[in-house]
Amino acid sequence: MNVSATDWPTSPLDAADAAFAALTCQPAPLTLDLRSCGPDKDGALSGVMTLPALRDWLLGHPRAYTVRDGVWRDLVRRARLDGPAWVIAAVGMAMPALRRYAGQLCAGYPGDPDDIDGEVLTGFLTALRDRVDLSKDAPYAALCRAAWRAGHQLRLQGSEYTTIADVEHLTGPRTPKVPYGHPDVLVCRAVGLGILDAEDEQPYIDVRLGRRAIEPIAAGLGVTVDALRMRLGRIDTRIADALAAGLLTGIASPQATEALAAKAGHRTATRAGRATARRHATHAASPATAAA
Repeated sequence: MNVSATDWPTSPLDAADAAFAALTCQPAPLTLDLRSCGPDKDGALSGVMTLPALRDWLLGHPRAYTVRDGVWRDLVRRARLDGPAWVIAAVGMAMPALRRYAGQLCAGYPGDPDDIDGEVLTGFLTALRDRVDLSKDAPYAALCRAAWRAGHQLRLQGSEYTTIADVEHLTGPRTPKVPYGHPDVLVCRAVGLGILDAEDEQPYIDVRLGRRAIEPIAAGLGVTVDALRMRLGRIDTRIADALAAGLLTGIASPQATEALAAKAGHRTATRAGRATARRHATHAASPATAAA
């Protein structure tokens, strides 16, 4: 499919739809192997399908929840790990819903309808990249909610501004809050006390505070998603205990500092031992080792 620059749509949703059509047209349409989507308990689908055919099937079977969840978990993983083509694929698969939301939100909107299209698409892409947790049910519904909220927020923005003449009549404090209790500051203090290991600081901030997607972060660390989830869960517990004990908001005693340092050293040694064991296991299983 060839589209010239002059023919390319100006609407964000139209442009995304054109890109999806280019990816899924003959002679080499983008396809999805449904075996990678998890087991189909109902036996409704099997094999390899082109994305437009799969989208039509899902639209025609709105109660096929298990199949839909499996398909969308796979689409989100691919969009996060396998490059821009799968981002476009995910948008194209959701296009009927995105167009419906944009049409509803544009009704009576005094601004440019393309702005609504852009916000709906941006909300969807943000959730696709970072926000949707694949360990939970209904990832497609979560993506759609994010798209709707983004478009709806644009419609509300016109009523959120305060005119200059009215600023002096506002009640309540207007000075910025001192950031002593800001989560980033507490995480940094947790690292300094040994509650949180230095190598876990950025992943923890990215996932827990930045709400980034966990799959690319786990891949970058060379661990499984489940392993990283368990690691972050243990950090949550340690930080909660430290907050309850006042260690992160007050002054830690020398005894508490020493105990935290000892625990951090034990974690470091345990992690190093596991890494060494994995390297030995990989070396032992390599073809060269087996041949020797």
